[in-house]
Amino acid sequence: MDDRYSGDVLAAGWRERGRRVVPDVPAARDLVVEVASDGFCGAVVAVRSGMVELEDRRGAVRVFPLGSGFLVDGEPARLVAPVAAAPTAPRRSASGSIAVENHQARVARPSRILVEGRHDAELVEKVWGHDLRVDGVVVEYLEGVDHLAALLDAEPPASDRRYGVLVDHLVAGSKESRIAEGVARGRYGAHVRIVGHPFIDVWQCVKPAAVGIARWPEVPRGIEWKVGVCRALGWPADDQADIAAAWQRILAGVHTYRDLEPALLGRVEELIDFVTA
Repeated sequence: MDDRYSGDVLAAGWRERGRRVVPDVPAARDLVVEVASDGFCGAVVAVRSGMVELEDRRGAVRVFPLGSGFLVDGEPARLVAPVAAAPTAPRRSASGSIAVENHQARVARPSRILVEGRHDAELVEKVWGHDLRVDGVVVEYLEGVDHLAALLDAEPPASDRRYGVLVDHLVAGSKESRIAEGVARGRYGAHVRIVGHPFIDVWQCVKPAAVGIARWPEVPRGIEWKVGVCRALGWPADDQADIAAAWQRILAGVHTYRDLEPALLGRVEELIDFVTA
């Protein structure tokens, strides 16, 4: 038997018991709302200073305070200001620059960047490829810095055709440094910028942590450096295919500029600035 007198009428929540809960509805733009008091029906066109603007199908606009007194889909609702979306940070390219969205590659400039090896070119493309396409800069493979003088004679640089050159092992007293000094003193010096990193090979420009190793091995003199590295790390090194596979393994660990040594980062940025000036 249902005893309607058995409950405690003074228990907490007795006022709300059985009362219909009116939901809060964000007053998003284009939401169709009816004003309960007079039947005016319109779409939300603006919310500001605690007021909502509704526009009916005839173009008439009326302003009402946010809160109760509205119907949405025929049901009572409290209109509340919509929560503003948090501003999103601009997307960054692998080099750390702000990515340019929906950008078609620019027509290539006469100026270009030359790199000594194929691995160097692949690494530059992976990290700076977006920036280079936006600026219209082509990266070309130079088969060793020894061939630079012949290339400059065949296609002389000028004020509107600058060459930036990236070489390995550019340290005092090296063959690379002597060639760079000779070009700088020569007739093309004003339009050519030769820079480099101090490492034996571009592999070392990748931080060891990105490859999953503690450090790059030291290779004894007389052993080809890449072969020695692969053997020291326990990677196959029997032929050129093994060396190529080792490089792809290293390159796969590079995702952004943070995976590269600062000694390379600054030099590539310097060349991009030089050829786009």
